[in-house]
Amino acid sequence: MSSPKYATFRYTALRLGLFLACFAVAWGLAYVGVIPLAVKGSNMIWLLLVAIVVSAPLSLVLLRKQRDAMSVQIVDRVDRQRERLAANRSQEDGLL
Repeated sequence: MSSPKYATFRYTALRLGLFLACFAVAWGLAYVGVIPLAVKGSNMIWLLLVAIVVSAPLSLVLLRKQRDAMSVQIVDRVDRQRERLAANRSQEDGLL
């Protein structure tokens, strides 16, 4: 699974895992009273927001290598599509 073919899947899975880990830590901290629980039963939304805010900068730092590999994969795919489109255009021009 270390091939560049799975770079997008790997980045997405790691990003989701990082978010879930941040959510679990936020939930644990709220459970023991380190961070306050939200008002009027909106605890889950509060914890989701905390997890999003914490996991976003962490993913920028921790997942840089995977994000770069994913961007290379996407650029390669776009380049191949452009080449196919140019080849199709040249074939159409030859028919006219």
